Amino acid sequence: MNRSLLVSLGLNAAVIVMSITAYPSLPDRIPTHWNIQGEIDGWSDKLWGVSLIPLTMTVLLLLFRALPWLSPKPFTMNSFYSTYEFIVLILFTYLAYIQGVMLWSAINPQFNATRAIAGGLCLMFAALGNVLGKVRRNFWVGIRTPWTIANERVWNTTHRLAAKLFVCAGAGGFLAVVVGLPPMLLFAITLGGILFASLFPAAYSLYLYKALEHRGELEASGNDQHE
Repeated sequence: MNRSLLVSLGLNAAVIVMSITAYPSLPDRIPTHWNIQGEIDGWSDKLWGVSLIPLTMTVLLLLFRALPWLSPKPFTMNSFYSTYEFIVLILFTYLAYIQGVMLWSAINPQFNATRAIAGGLCLMFAALGNVLGKVRRNFWVGIRTPWTIANERVWNTTHRLAAKLFVCAGAGGFLAVVVGLPPMLLFAITLGGILFASLFPAAYSLYLYKALEHRGELEASGNDQHE
């Protein structure tokens, strides 16, 4: 069992303990959604609201352990397994952070949870971008389009591009949170940057695949998973 998995398990346990400890101090209804102005516009029953993220983390932990086993042989995750575990750790860290923000907001209703959540989301994307270029062809993680799955060169080139875009979008969005931009502008920068970083590489993978196909370079670039 590697270190990233142990930390993920620890985060899951910590969130459960944190939620149980905070539960007696929480109101009967707790906030679970905020608008772009930072105002609470969604509430949930205390028990369900507190339980949702710990339950989600538990289910995801089981799912993430199963995905490598479910992968077909030509697309195994062995070549980047440590990176995969680190990505799981990043996601679990963000979920634990969101649970903390939600609990704090329930106790302190004036807390601007929108900016806290946006800042955490941007940092998560920047962290994912830092390792995205190490992900190899598979069916579960990364920019999984028909064209990246079909060709190793398209996969690798697309993910190198996506890694840079994720880091830039995450860092730019976090900076926008830190400097305190107005809500609408903050929303446009953070969400716009994340959407662009997520969607543009998918479109680029189609362009690159067709360009290689037009030049007759698809076979030369290799369709085997291993470089």
